[in-house]
Amino acid sequence: MSKTHDNSIEQPKTGRPAAELDSKELAIKLAKLAHDRHCEQIVVLDLRGLSPITDFFVVCTGTSDRQMRTTGEEMMVECKRDGDPPYGHSGLDSASWVLIDFVNVVVHIFTPEHRAYYDLELLWGDAPRIEWTQEES
Repeated sequence: MSKTHDNSIEQPKTGRPAAELDSKELAIKLAKLAHDRHCEQIVVLDLRGLSPITDFFVVCTGTSDRQMRTTGEEMMVECKRDGDPPYGHSGLDSASWVLIDFVNVVVHIFTPEHRAYYDLELLWGDAPRIEWTQEES
């Protein structure tokens, strides 16, 4: 894969939708990975029936550029290894907003400032929150 600018989405040559895991299971797995990498304020939003684009958002806050980049990279590596490679990603170089698109699940890793500015939880206020800490992966 080649490097991209922050505003572009990098896509593999053989992208495919996440199919190995159910989309809810994948969202929970990604939330747990974010937690294991010490991300904060992790929220899983259920967008099924609300968005034609994806089933779930995983939204979290990173505490440093390095942590955000490493978390995003580790999510992509682990999911690819498990048969659910990302379709695309953006922001790994800027680390103010890392976006990873697994088609049925989209991960957003924000700095505190960018999370407050974009406020996805308010924008998708009708979306139920998934209690991912209670789920088994």
